[in-house]
Amino acid sequence: MVATPLNGLLTGHPAGIAMLAILFLVAMAFLNLRRRENASARRHRRYRATAGRVLDKLTRLPGDGQRLTYLRKISPYVFEELLLSAFERQGLTVVRNASYSGDGGLDGQVIIDGEHWLIQAKRYSRAVSPAHVEDFDRLLLQSGRRGLFIHTGRTGKMSRTLCTASPRLRIISGQRLLAILAGQDVRQYL
Repeated sequence: MVATPLNGLLTGHPAGIAMLAILFLVAMAFLNLRRRENASARRHRRYRATAGRVLDKLTRLPGDGQRLTYLRKISPYVFEELLLSAFERQGLTVVRNASYSGDGGLDGQVIIDGEHWLIQAKRYSRAVSPAHVEDFDRLLLQSGRRGLFIHTGRTGKMSRTLCTASPRLRIISGQRLLAILAGQDVRQYL
């Protein structure tokens, strides 16, 4: 048998054996924790990573039209994470939901100057559905909070009227959305 430092630890030193056993247990615990991560946590991690790549890609696209077209094609869950990541990059505290579906119309929260703002994120290729805006405003009224309805589509007259009538609701889309994703402070649109 060839003599190696490991052989010496295993055969002659009880402290060495104990040290190897501890290292082995730590390694197994680490691997077991990684395996225990549930599907929802893995999905969140994956969407957050994709959102980071999307933010970086947006800076390389040549114009606002191309940026909005690109945003309209990404996964709705990635779009949610994209917004939350953009707020985090501004130094704001973000509260993420435990899951993406069954969220009751709430896609996350952002804390701005100590106030919790609820977020509804919608990827539209056309005009915003006024019913969606109305539903979100109702949620804001019930929760006693203000909120941001952020979308990639066009804000029609009816949706604009709903927003104007509600002291709780702000709609962000188009140039404002792109500006926030580029790092502009969301506070100027509140």
